[in-house]
Amino acid sequence: MSQYIDGFVLPVPRGKLEEYRQVAERAAALWKEHGALEYRECVGDDLQVEGMVPFPQLAGCRPEETVVFAWVVYASKEARDAANAKIMADPRVKELCDPAGQIFDCTRMAYGGFRSLVQA
Repeated sequence: MSQYIDGFVLPVPRGKLEEYRQVAERAAALWKEHGALEYRECVGDDLQVEGMVPFPQLAGCRPEETVVFAWVVYASKEARDAANAKIMADPRVKELCDPAGQIFDCTRMAYGGFRSLVQA
């Protein structure tokens, strides 16, 4: 069975990128502990490509924000579902999602699960 990928695109305030990176590092360790094979978070760099929809537009970025593009790889959809159940039950995830210390607006994050189409 081919791997399964959870993908994310979200706007993050540039002034909070370091704080976001620290939380993302903790999240990566938690996700991998519970079964993720790979965890990546990438910050926008070369985002204005002529003739294409720019990621900041796609993500609905405000002038003070940039885009984070992220994905998590699992062995299968079943492995993803099992890992996510464990992650959501882990008390450490609540620390990462504390509404009082929210780094970005979760309601503006795009998320979805993807079947692998090509893997090289």
